[in-house]
Amino acid sequence: MNMNSRPIDTTIPRLGEPKIASPIRDEKTKSSQKFVTDLDRVLINVDLSTLNQAITSGEEIPSFERAGPRSKIYFDPSKLRCGLVICGGLCPGLNDIVRSIVLELYYGYGVRNICGIRYGLQGFIPKYGHETIELRPALVAKILNLGGSILGSSRGPQPIDEIVDSLERMNLRILFMIGGDGTLVAAKKIAGIISERGLKISVVGIPKTIDNDIYLVSRSFGFDTAVDVATQAINGAHNESEGYPNGIGLIKLMGRYSGFIAATATLAQQNVNFVLIPEVDFDLEGQNGLLNSLERRLRQRRHAVIVVAEGAGQKFFKNREKDVDESGNIRPNDIGLFLKDAILTHFKAKNIEATVKYIDPSYLIRSLPANANDHVFCSFLGRDAVHAGMAGKTELIIGNWNNAFVHIPLSASVGKRKQVDPQGKLWLSVLQATGQSSLQNEPAASPIR
Repeated sequence: MNMNSRPIDTTIPRLGEPKIASPIRDEKTKSSQKFVTDLDRVLINVDLSTLNQAITSGEEIPSFERAGPRSKIYFDPSKLRCGLVICGGLCPGLNDIVRSIVLELYYGYGVRNICGIRYGLQGFIPKYGHETIELRPALVAKILNLGGSILGSSRGPQPIDEIVDSLERMNLRILFMIGGDGTLVAAKKIAGIISERGLKISVVGIPKTIDNDIYLVSRSFGFDTAVDVATQAINGAHNESEGYPNGIGLIKLMGRYSGFIAATATLAQQNVNFVLIPEVDFDLEGQNGLLNSLERRLRQRRHAVIVVAEGAGQKFFKNREKDVDESGNIRPNDIGLFLKDAILTHFKAKNIEATVKYIDPSYLIRSLPANANDHVFCSFLGRDAVHAGMAGKTELIIGNWNNAFVHIPLSASVGKRKQVDPQGKLWLSVLQATGQSSLQNEPAASPIR
């Protein structure tokens, strides 16, 4: 991500001056926790040359507010009612986030009214008739090892005015929204209507994307688990490919627009020969295309493993109608099945025996419980979301940046996407680990006139 293209406004809006002493205390020692102030900052760009240049020119060095508990809070916990909603696709760690938020609200701040909204933004709209859930520690204590979401989810937009009407009717004063880019766009719109109506309601986002493509967020929850399970799929595909003459293991992984899972899992399980991601173009036919490169690999080693992100190679479907999901996102055409058919057709035409073992673990991964690393990560995210909301901060997401948890304005992140840099260390390391070429043919020379 290029942070130098334009300044980033990192100001976090707040509902008012926090004047209530935080109830977070160590009851044994009667001492306060280590509180964080808004002056505690995390630099956005830690490149030394960039910092020196900014200092020399007298420019302000962009930084984020550090997340964490504040000594003064805005809301009175005894009168507060909070809401949690999950939107979009499933992802490992959703229940961890819910549990972390509920336990911090209940035991840290003494909030007793915590409402779970069922089935995403539909839960706010009366016509759907979805009942809410009162969230208490006893209900969430053992959900860490459950996959999916105890609140359910849904996709698709809902009328923003009706959502805010429901927030008022339900007397919700902090809304925690857990979701991906579409959810965060909705969160920004909800916060905008709240501001127009002059309401004192905080909107705090927790970014959710298994693809790890949220802008200005170094790592999203569920990504570590996805890579963990994807490496098992790669290992299985490798074993299958070695078991047959000219065996080919083909694994399709998540990644509509960004190939972070495919690239990272490849480095974690270094027996992959070809990696295809949305950010890097490749050819199918031709001397340097995938099919001929794969044929040369089989001649040398008699087996091969290919990892493809779901959004790769969409140029091969340019004549097909584009399909969209309920949220308006373009559904990528199935590159996995397309490649399987193309590979088998190629080798059949050359009368070469080849076997393709195709694996798509996507939905298995999405619905699994989080692994140990994501358990810890989700705990930090949920608790810091509570700290931000209780302090009266709004229109923000909790993110991880430069090894710290920070407050990121919704306006700075929504509508943008993080992608693999084709010239960055991650992708160059993938090329070194696989030994694959560019998989692109040289452009034909223009005729001399």
